[in-house]
Amino acid sequence: MEQKLFRQRLTAVSLSVAVGAFLLLFKFYIYRLTRSTAVLSDALESIINVIASGFALWSVVLSAKPPDADHPYGHGKIEYFSAGFEGALIVIAAVGIFLSAWKQLGAPRPLSHLDRGLLLLLAASAVNLGLGIFLIRTGKRTQSIPLVADGTHVITDVATSAGVILGLLLVKFTGWYWLDGAVAILVGAHILYSGGRLLKESFSRLMDASDPALLEEIGRLLTSRRRENWIDIHRLRAWRSGQRLYVDFHLILPRDLSIYEAHREVLELEQAFRNRFGEQAEVFIHIDPCRDPQCPICSRERCKQRSRPTHALQLWDQEHLTTEFRKGQSS
Repeated sequence: MEQKLFRQRLTAVSLSVAVGAFLLLFKFYIYRLTRSTAVLSDALESIINVIASGFALWSVVLSAKPPDADHPYGHGKIEYFSAGFEGALIVIAAVGIFLSAWKQLGAPRPLSHLDRGLLLLLAASAVNLGLGIFLIRTGKRTQSIPLVADGTHVITDVATSAGVILGLLLVKFTGWYWLDGAVAILVGAHILYSGGRLLKESFSRLMDASDPALLEEIGRLLTSRRRENWIDIHRLRAWRSGQRLYVDFHLILPRDLSIYEAHREVLELEQAFRNRFGEQAEVFIHIDPCRDPQCPICSRERCKQRSRPTHALQLWDQEHLTTEFRKGQSS
């Protein structure tokens, strides 16, 4: 299964590199044809696309390597670095676009072959749109951060091209050549925002920021598979490293269970995670013995240790599961 997903990711990112290189040359041809600063801004972003796609290809190959002695948690975080690198390149491209646009605003120059240039740019945008949708869908299906980032970048490029096409149409019908520079500035602002957002997301992943959606999914899994002996769970942490998922938490079990029985409960929990998230899920569980304050949230019917009647089961939501230390619980 993992090998199949890897082949899908590799095929998608290789296609991205090939199509990106072709469109790069195509857009520079359109720039030479029209001499439009807005088209140049689009072509400059395409350079970033090709570089970023090449980096994504490298990260997909590297992240698929299994953990080793030097990298016990695998190589998956290269994917987040790849996304951050792509975001930084987008920001650099935006700065270059601003500089070119400012020159066109200060000294507008006539454009040529607008009709032909518009048609060619429209064709390039259609190809890019199809590629971007394909990359994002493949990335989500295979849980590949670089593919989603690459696809998002390509869609951003389509939005850039759409703005350029609109600007060239305005220039064509008004004769106001300064609009070419104005459109380029708007394009630059748009991709600057996209690059900044990508940088922020990749930085959060590299810093192991909590993922609320993932924690909620884990909470639903634990609740649906809940067993009588699982009295409570706390100190839950979960993070992804590429395709691998790492989870650790404290599990409160009845204090009269034998080591063998407690071990069976842990194995049951670990298997629940693997069934839901695949064999790449690694779960580390610390066992805590129950104490009298947990009796009201324990549903165990036959318990010689019970000091209080059952009141209600503890709700395993994100806030509770991630609590560092709750009164009455073992550490």
